[in-house]
Amino acid sequence: MNEKYINLQKNLITNQVGVQKQTKKNQNKPKTMADHNELGELGEQRAQAYLHAKGYKIRHTKWRTGKLELDIVAEKDGWLVVTEVKTRSTDTFEAPEEAITNRKIRNIINATHEYIHTFDWQGYTRFDVISVIPEGQNFRIDHIEDAFLSPLI
Repeated sequence: MNEKYINLQKNLITNQVGVQKQTKKNQNKPKTMADHNELGELGEQRAQAYLHAKGYKIRHTKWRTGKLELDIVAEKDGWLVVTEVKTRSTDTFEAPEEAITNRKIRNIINATHEYIHTFDWQGYTRFDVISVIPEGQNFRIDHIEDAFLSPLI
């Protein structure tokens, strides 16, 4: 089993503690929602460019069903690749992928189930996570393939 997958699973279990620590340490940090949204949008753009450069065909971005959203839906080598993008200004307190909770995974799986039915996808499906962290003028991108499994698909 993939080491990053195992670490992601461990992080999901301890996520509650990590979020509490991050919240307490960042209380004095002035961040606006606009800054947060802008960074998230930039991270998703970088993730799309990264996937495109790796030969993925981007099918949809920000695909919605009800209140659920899939960040990036791509295709490569006959696989539907549903990618959750997590962008953070720093990984000092928590790696971006650690912010993916069990609830978030359920939401991604449910949205993917709808996507598959809507577009009559007949191939294989996998779930990836891309974390994006600014480093000076560049970005560090970590791509975790097969980050989690679904009992539905």
